[in-house]
Amino acid sequence: MRIGLVCPYSLTVPGGVQGQVLGLGRSLRTMGHDVRVLGPCDGPPPDASVTPLGKSIPTAANGSVAPLAPDPSAQLRFIRAVRDEGFEVLHLHEPLGPGATITACLLKPVPLVGTFHAAGVSAAYRYLRPAVRWLAGRLDLRCTVSDDAERLASRFLGGTYDRLFNGIELTALAKATPWPTDGPTILFLGRHEERKGLEVLLDALSELPRDLRLWVAGDGPETDRLQRRVAGDSRVEWLGRISDEEKAARLRGADVFCAPSLRGESFGVVLLEAMAASTPIVASDLDGYRNVARPGRDAVLVPPGDPVALASALRRVLSDPPTAEALVASGEQRAQRFSMDALAEAYVERYERLVAGPT
Repeated sequence: MRIGLVCPYSLTVPGGVQGQVLGLGRSLRTMGHDVRVLGPCDGPPPDASVTPLGKSIPTAANGSVAPLAPDPSAQLRFIRAVRDEGFEVLHLHEPLGPGATITACLLKPVPLVGTFHAAGVSAAYRYLRPAVRWLAGRLDLRCTVSDDAERLASRFLGGTYDRLFNGIELTALAKATPWPTDGPTILFLGRHEERKGLEVLLDALSELPRDLRLWVAGDGPETDRLQRRVAGDSRVEWLGRISDEEKAARLRGADVFCAPSLRGESFGVVLLEAMAASTPIVASDLDGYRNVARPGRDAVLVPPGDPVALASALRRVLSDPPTAEALVASGEQRAQRFSMDALAEAYVERYERLVAGPT
């Protein structure tokens, strides 16, 4: 089958949706399908299957900054690609994100599948409801990745949804060589912005032992300020953006993965990645994280925004091997349920049904 996966966000900027689109493409190709990924790129495309649509424009959205490409030149590149590639189906991730996904809804050249990832609030859905409802009506099938994402979409857009899940590429994580470390090590992965809670984790350092190490991966608008705040603390190592290969190695090497987000998480993919990498987890007690991590079984969950509770949970996991081992054992089993290959199979069933048409 000839499949086009469309992402409104820059594929060269780390992000949950981008990771899902690229990973789904890899699994679909392994199954023998002919797949192209279409989206903006702010550097060399991340793999040979990507058709770049131009550079992105940082755009404020839902408490974050999204790397979108709503400009006319990107839409023209998308239209040319659809005309030339002969897709049988287009799969739009965040189908109402400004850029190529909306263009696909407007043109509707082939059957359209739309997967909604966002949770929480959406100013666009609220204030542009008639327009976004019409655009959503152009989709032949609507999917969501979680209960929270479905609540947001159904509230403003109406319609019915197939609830699937986000997937993880299990083999690469499980087989990665652990990154070496010389002491108890915590890993943070994420954009450095208020809602991701990195500042809460840095606040928790005052309650944690002096012999530990904190790996901080990623970057964002708060990077400089937060680096100045902990300047001189040799425990903190700022990694910047890291490759998928390094991410897998760091996850395998860390003694605990920490996700201290404050809000806005619809599905805890990064928690599943830590589980697949056999790393115990301490995270905020958010609905989006509970979608994948069962409290006390797959992760220790703490109230968001509470550095004292976060430090206590981290100390417990770092100092109590039986607790860490139990979290790892449960997490490894939990991760198996969310394989990217299983997700690809579920989508292919839907693609084939749409291409075949009404029976």
